[in-house]
Amino acid sequence: MNLRYTFKTAIRGLRTNKSRSWLTILGIVIGITAIMMVMSLGKGAQNLILKQIQSIGSKTIAVTPGRQPKGIMESLSVFTDSLKEKDLVALEKKENVPHLTKIMPVVFGSATAIFENKSSAVTIFGVTDLFAKIYDIYPAEGRLFTEEETKSNAEVVIIGSKIKDELFAQNEALNEKIKIKERNFKVIGLLGQKGQFSFVNFDSAVILPYTTAQRYIFGIKYFNRLVIEADSEENVTQTTEDIKTTLRNSHNITDPTKDDFFIETQASAMATVGTVMSVLTLFLAAVAAISLIVGGVGIMNIMLVSVTERTKEIGLRKAIGATEKDILIQFLLEAITLTAIGGIIGIILGASFSFLTSLILSKFYNLNWVFTFPFSAAFLGLGVSALVGLIFGLYPARRASQKSPIEALRYE
Repeated sequence: MNLRYTFKTAIRGLRTNKSRSWLTILGIVIGITAIMMVMSLGKGAQNLILKQIQSIGSKTIAVTPGRQPKGIMESLSVFTDSLKEKDLVALEKKENVPHLTKIMPVVFGSATAIFENKSSAVTIFGVTDLFAKIYDIYPAEGRLFTEEETKSNAEVVIIGSKIKDELFAQNEALNEKIKIKERNFKVIGLLGQKGQFSFVNFDSAVILPYTTAQRYIFGIKYFNRLVIEADSEENVTQTTEDIKTTLRNSHNITDPTKDDFFIETQASAMATVGTVMSVLTLFLAAVAAISLIVGGVGIMNIMLVSVTERTKEIGLRKAIGATEKDILIQFLLEAITLTAIGGIIGIILGASFSFLTSLILSKFYNLNWVFTFPFSAAFLGLGVSALVGLIFGLYPARRASQKSPIEALRYE
């Protein structure tokens, strides 16, 4: 019996019980759809984060207080008070860091902004006027605060579009005063819709001089971060080493393993993000793949029922000349066909849902999210689904092929 005829026979067997066949492949469809969505959205998230890191500039260096976290528990101790004014002064000295061109202290946290009888939960982002150039974010209306306003702890703020809508609606916001921590701050600038950028959602941000944020909002004398720009990409590595040396001298650290700060460049941040996102995506895909095993068990169960129901058919085919090999191949093809169809449907649904999700994130959440079709997941899905059909279809197929034709014909 040729393979083509065996395949046609297998398809006829599946068509005989259409409802059961569709229910059988449902587990495979769900598993492949989940894998496609996880890998597509994971890649989209990775691309979004990497683009944001790249947009900051390849010459940018971030200094963060605390030890570099190497696990979940260590990440809890990242935000410490190890970066202070004396460090800023030391780093600004040309003899310490020759290739440094700009340095910006950053403090951040959350608070509530109030205007008349309206309130809004906000992210406080204390910086210098350099933030506009570093992040390429400028007010759509109004102005930036000046260096003099930073030095004098001026009570001026630039607010995001969401805060403007929540506090002022359609009314004029410029030159009005909002209250934060019982102090009044004059609105001198309004941002357009910017969305999430790095670790800040600028639509919900209140941007003000870091000195003002330290003194009047947080009551601290340290920084949550220092953002530094080198004079060229070629000098980023040397600048990084100079920063480490300067901070170690400032903190009286002789053993590098005792550093109470860590430094990230664009290259290191991109490598870290890429590694974390890849591992996370693979982990979630592996979790989603468990449903394929469940689907495989379902296929084996249904195929065993099918073998029992078609005992007479098997006996008749054997009586007219079909070999054990023919019967084995027929039932294997049925199992593989079921999982292959499930795999194709899963790929189509997974890609469709991923595209729809990407569209929603782009249109409604103002994220620069680009849909990515995960070809590796598609090939993996087809391969795994076929393998599941082969593995879980083998036992029922062997049981069918080993039935005695005489006993099969007597079966009621």
